[in-house]
Amino acid sequence: MAQALRALICAAVLAAACLVSAPGVAGPPLAHSPAWAELSPSDRQILLPLAGEWNQLEAQRREKWLGIAKRYPSLSPTEQQRVQAQMHTWAQLTPAQRQAAREQYKTLKQLPPERREEVRQKWQEYQQLPPEKRRELAARAAPAPGSPGAAPKAAGSAPPPATPATTPAIAR
Repeated sequence: MAQALRALICAAVLAAACLVSAPGVAGPPLAHSPAWAELSPSDRQILLPLAGEWNQLEAQRREKWLGIAKRYPSLSPTEQQRVQAQMHTWAQLTPAQRQAAREQYKTLKQLPPERREEVRQKWQEYQQLPPEKRRELAARAAPAPGSPGAAPKAAGSAPPPATPATTPAIAR
């Protein structure tokens, strides 16, 4: 259960990063959203975690990921590693976990600025905890399997996901 919670938190981080990009950053809409085989070798290398599902992605999602690939070379090595890790985590989530992460991001986005800052600070504090303390918190926050609250919860139920201030602005 703790692993699932971690995956959901990572998904929320990526969803937050994906949803906060400035309008138009990904470039103009593509007339044709390319299949995996049509991508340039550098784009395929950057987007490798998504290879298995690329051809099933909606055109809009492909465009957003291509926007990330175009900005990727200008990122610092640390940011590149973070993007790759987030992309790998995102690729391993189930569609339900991805949707839960998107919903959690939407909930966070609607918070007033001071509350978002509070959530950001709590997330930073959580990130500083030793792994065993994180597992303990995750176990305490996770409802028993099969209970009515066993589905992923919205913001505030577990350690808060990263906010736009703590993640790179990649694309949706």
